[in-house]
Amino acid sequence: MCLNHSNVKATNESRKSAQNHFVHDVIISGAGPVGLLLACELALAKCTVLILEKAADPRSPLKQLPFGIRGLSAPTIETLYRRGLLNQLEIHKRLKNPHQNSNPNAPRQAGHFAGIPFYYNHIDTAQWKDRLPSSTEPSLISEMEELETVLTRRATTLGVEIRRGHALTDFHQTGDGVSVQSGDQTFKGKWLVGCDGSRSIVRKAGGFDFAGTEPEFTGYSTLIDMLDPEKLSPGRNVTERGMYLQSQPGYVMIQDFDGGAFHHSEKPITLDHVQEVLRRVSNTSVTIRTLHIATTWTDRARQATTYRKGRVLLAGDSAHIHAPLGGQGLNLGLGDAMNLGWKLARTIQEKAPESLLDTYYTERHPVGAQVLDWSRAQAAIMGPEPHARALYAIIRDLMNTRDGATFFAGRVWGIYTQYHLGGEHPLVGHSVPNFEFQDGGRIGELMHDGLGIMLDFDMNASIKTLVSEYDNQIKYISGSVKDRLGVSALLIRPDGIIAWATDLNPDCSELQKAVDHWFISNLEIKH
Repeated sequence: MCLNHSNVKATNESRKSAQNHFVHDVIISGAGPVGLLLACELALAKCTVLILEKAADPRSPLKQLPFGIRGLSAPTIETLYRRGLLNQLEIHKRLKNPHQNSNPNAPRQAGHFAGIPFYYNHIDTAQWKDRLPSSTEPSLISEMEELETVLTRRATTLGVEIRRGHALTDFHQTGDGVSVQSGDQTFKGKWLVGCDGSRSIVRKAGGFDFAGTEPEFTGYSTLIDMLDPEKLSPGRNVTERGMYLQSQPGYVMIQDFDGGAFHHSEKPITLDHVQEVLRRVSNTSVTIRTLHIATTWTDRARQATTYRKGRVLLAGDSAHIHAPLGGQGLNLGLGDAMNLGWKLARTIQEKAPESLLDTYYTERHPVGAQVLDWSRAQAAIMGPEPHARALYAIIRDLMNTRDGATFFAGRVWGIYTQYHLGGEHPLVGHSVPNFEFQDGGRIGELMHDGLGIMLDFDMNASIKTLVSEYDNQIKYISGSVKDRLGVSALLIRPDGIIAWATDLNPDCSELQKAVDHWFISNLEIKH
């Protein structure tokens, strides 16, 4: 028999009443996908949110095909599915795999590492049985503009205020709030989150340390018309001076190993300059007739040494930057937003311990560090020098094995993402499998409201009694599923991460510890 060991804590006299002079609970700088998803999560939890966005017009050719193509990883797909947004994305339903060979009988490419492809027929998904059953794909193709459109519509529906053409220029924080400047206007909020990209004003003005490594190359993504396109070979081509990739007609990517010099010079990207770089790297006399679009990037890899200073936090590219190889940056940033949203909301509403917000950094910083190293490793084997070419060949051979392809797919798709929460059960810290109930419903479909879930397959009365004290934060769900993976009960956080699990009769003292760590009981809130 489990007993409820929760002790009602003494009245928390330190809690302050809501500060009426703060108009918004949270101000977010940046209306990209990360800022928008964070705003959605906060608004879902009934927080008031203002987004300040520098660009007056959200539309940009760089967010559209082919520049806007992004691969969505498993955690991102699960996030969108669990909030009822995945079915609003249409691009992946009609967009062909941009890596796919034109030969319909060729193996279907599933992704790449440093330009080395891995294929679906090589991947052993049985190794991921702790992530199954699942009704969502592990990887999908999307477009930045469509994703932003879906998230903007969601945020607006939830009451988020978005002010475009309002760049954050400075801020000042006190012990209970933040005053934000945008031109000659001032906005007040209890918290400020920088989602304003790699050149984040919030990060710079907040004095965050940004540690890491400098670049090896300047990358160019271009849309061009050529007089003689036949002079360039299709696909990825490594030369003595760099690399160029021609994946679609007129879409050419170049890597010039100049130490990132041109990107950091901030010189205009002219037709003559792109032609000079392309000719030098490709060792051809190709002629560019028209330069439609061009942008540069590097493999500079840096990460904030902390994600929070007082009432100011960082997420997405504001907190970490790296080469956009394999589309890891978008997924990393959306993971930040999903992790931070519910924690910040509960901190604001005093529905969680003060220490909850600290777990944002301790959980997400290691994930970011892994992605940065993943990016550095790709850059290290993409160079034209013999040592890099030799490493490239060895990695290619490994990826052509079943175990190699499975490992690289698991990393690129985010399958191996886990938070180290200290529980003994192997599922703790992992994303909850999308368990299917006997009536065909799935657990992911019950997560649209952003609440925690106590999933009890054995309908244990003691567990139900224990979590009843948290009924406005944790939903108790019971019932039989088609494959329970040997589990009898799980505590699921609002972001879909398993906080506690058991295969046997539950130890309610351990469950109580987990619940107390992530939530405050209704009795404590009333006091």
